[in-house]
Amino acid sequence: MKKTLLVGALVLPLVALGTHFAFRPPRAEQGLRSGTFEPPREAPAFSLDGSNGKKLSLRDHLGKVVILEVGYTFCEDVCPVTLAHLTAVYKKLGSAARDVQLIYVTVDPKRDSPERLREHLAAFNPSFLGATGNPDELAAVRETYGVVAEQVVSRNQALGYEVSHSSSLYLVDRQGKVRGLTPFGTPADDIVHDLELLLKMGP
Repeated sequence: MKKTLLVGALVLPLVALGTHFAFRPPRAEQGLRSGTFEPPREAPAFSLDGSNGKKLSLRDHLGKVVILEVGYTFCEDVCPVTLAHLTAVYKKLGSAARDVQLIYVTVDPKRDSPERLREHLAAFNPSFLGATGNPDELAAVRETYGVVAEQVVSRNQALGYEVSHSSSLYLVDRQGKVRGLTPFGTPADDIVHDLELLLKMGP
């Protein structure tokens, strides 16, 4: 999926999450190494079909730090790389990983059933949760988070189509507020640093 859209991952959240705050790019000083939302804003709510066979919402995970990722299981490069990267992050976190929850929201409701998501994510980490819904529900999630997604013809004829989409990760703190936006390719140690910092903030 070479056409993954990175533009918008850093710009559109300003519009989608509200305009009464500043978005600051990643920096090397103390604090989060991801881009930050200042002040933090309430993460837009959603209720989707979870890969665990239940309705899945952010409120179910208050008290944990949530990594929100948007992707799809038929993605051939960016999405699996990110999932493998996050698997390494979980290992580096050790026992602290039990207080971190990855939620993987699909952009491909036609092919990504809850069962398909569960099987795909389990190959990386059984604790990863997938979320899907009807096209309108997923479009609403993308709109509120400022995620760009576009269906395009795939170079792989067997797939028929692929979905270009923004690929940053949203970091949501234990209180359900969006704190950071982590670009694709951010080093695992930087993500671990940010998660540990958010975990120390307490529930």
